[in-house]
Amino acid sequence: MGELFFTETRARLRTWLASGYALFIVYASLSPFVGWREQGLDFVEVLGAPLQLTYTAFDAFINLLSYLPLGFLAVIALRARCGTLSSVIFGLCLGILLSTGMEYLQMYLPARVSSNMDLLSNSAGVLLGALLAASLASWTWLFTILIRWRSGLFHQGKEMDSGLAMLALWMFGQINPSLPMLGNVFISEVARQPFATLPHTPFNWWESGAVTLNLLMLGVLMLTLLRLPRNVVSALLAVLSVVALAKFITAAVLLKSWALLLWINSEAVLGMLLGMLLLLSVLWLPRATVISSGAAVCITYFVMVNFLFDSNTPAAAMSVYHWHYGHLLNYNGLAQTITLIFPLLLMLHLWRIRTT
Repeated sequence: MGELFFTETRARLRTWLASGYALFIVYASLSPFVGWREQGLDFVEVLGAPLQLTYTAFDAFINLLSYLPLGFLAVIALRARCGTLSSVIFGLCLGILLSTGMEYLQMYLPARVSSNMDLLSNSAGVLLGALLAASLASWTWLFTILIRWRSGLFHQGKEMDSGLAMLALWMFGQINPSLPMLGNVFISEVARQPFATLPHTPFNWWESGAVTLNLLMLGVLMLTLLRLPRNVVSALLAVLSVVALAKFITAAVLLKSWALLLWINSEAVLGMLLGMLLLLSVLWLPRATVISSGAAVCITYFVMVNFLFDSNTPAAAMSVYHWHYGHLLNYNGLAQTITLIFPLLLMLHLWRIRTT
């Protein structure tokens, strides 16, 4: 059963996820992609520097955790094409090559530091992820459950695999605790004393509308993926519950105490309720109508967040964090990028499945 899980026909989704995560690594390593210039550094000297010269325990831990999913996803994608040992070796080599490339390019970014310790911790993360994926080959009971769940709940095909990868991408961007629930404008409250009265702000109908459109986009995507349209409400509630739980956990770890629940506000609640009602109204419409309506929602959302909302940068949210590491700013930038490109990706997905 483990070999059945790792067949070629079942490898597309994992390939999409591995490729997407590699792009995330590139983004996080090189963001904001400005200020490139020669700084007189030699990469051989960087690799040969004393390990503790640029070492901090936090950076090493974060780098290890960041590259662990890459090793895991690379191996489970490669297992469809080669054996366990070969997939571990190839996955490890790909992860090390990617990390080496990122450390080399960071020599040309004044805002980043190229470090041999980063390379070592990144490689350790890839190795741990690869070994974890290899160990799962004997978990036949897990493969049986996943295969039955995937086949029974979702349509099959490469378009559906890319759609599931989009769903994972959307969830990854939305768990950012400095974004409101299904929102796209970063929370930028000024620091204040605990228990101080919040200043009165008028209800933002534009923000609520954006939440509604965001939920409708997610709902349309789920409708195209699910075998039974009637399951869309329960599937949406499950996805939103996972996102809300992840937001709460990351907020508890990263945000200041007074900002713990700022990601859930009245605009988000109303927007989600309206989105659910509108989604129920199109649930039984013909597939072609749902696809056309989804495309219209994508266009409206894209125009709204790019041309109607006030400008808001990832750095605007840093005041709500009690950590101020550069990783947070990179993640905020990635979350903003996902918010901006998701409607375009969904439109492409809808175009690809229009005749299926």
